[in-house]
Amino acid sequence: MKTPLLPASDKSGLYHYTTYFYHATQQYLLSCRRYYELQKIIRTQTLTTFFQPILNLQEGSCLGYEVLNRPPVSSLFPDTESFYEFIGYTDQVFAFECFCRDLSFKRLSAALNQADKPKDTVVFINIHPQVLSDSNYRSGETIQLLSRYGLSPQQVVFELTEKQAVHDYVAFERILSHYRSQGFRIAIDDAGSGYNSLKAIVSLKPEFIKLDKSLVRQIHLYPNQQHVVKLLREFAAESGTYIIAEGIEEMEEIAFLREEGIPYGQGYAIKKPATELVDASLPLL
Repeated sequence: MKTPLLPASDKSGLYHYTTYFYHATQQYLLSCRRYYELQKIIRTQTLTTFFQPILNLQEGSCLGYEVLNRPPVSSLFPDTESFYEFIGYTDQVFAFECFCRDLSFKRLSAALNQADKPKDTVVFINIHPQVLSDSNYRSGETIQLLSRYGLSPQQVVFELTEKQAVHDYVAFERILSHYRSQGFRIAIDDAGSGYNSLKAIVSLKPEFIKLDKSLVRQIHLYPNQQHVVKLLREFAAESGTYIIAEGIEEMEEIAFLREEGIPYGQGYAIKKPATELVDASLPLL
């Protein structure tokens, strides 16, 4: 007895279902491997901590350093962006941020001692807004950690990324007031890259605005970028906020930003991130 053949339409449907199931399974297995790798990185503390200097573009003095924690490169996480993007999809955001906070303060303290830098050196710490909103994070443990490592809240600037949207600005502003009352300061990252960053600047009144690198890249050539930066500079001047230009890669960019009165900048044209608190100076233009 012959087995009846499936109609062509049924064969096509079965093929698409099988293909979908295969890719979904592969994606699930990849996510599992990445999740276990993330747990391993936290457990073994295998992040590498870098410090990138932020310079006064007018005077050449160092405002402070941005702390950058980067994972080891692997087939699971080929770059830093994919690593942090994956964390945002997991239930480990809070645990990882606390881990990074502890690791950053510990390594900053060691770097300060090794480089014989002033104890009040300012550092910018990247953080998810949702983590700052968590009552567990506001329990006072951050103050205790700073005290343990000989640091103070006045040294720390919490850098909020625009990718993590704030939904209730009124409530979040109250949370930021709590941190400010302790001496912490706030920076808005990726300013000018989207609607959320502009709304955050107006609503949260940060001490620092960090221009997105898409605005800074070859700014000397593009009038539209120049116009946006000028508007942000005028707003900052009126609101008592300082602007930091990120991702500076060319001498011409530095020259234009200085001419426009942008106070601070960071990027490869000034100094690449390093595992130590290295000195930096403005390049000769």
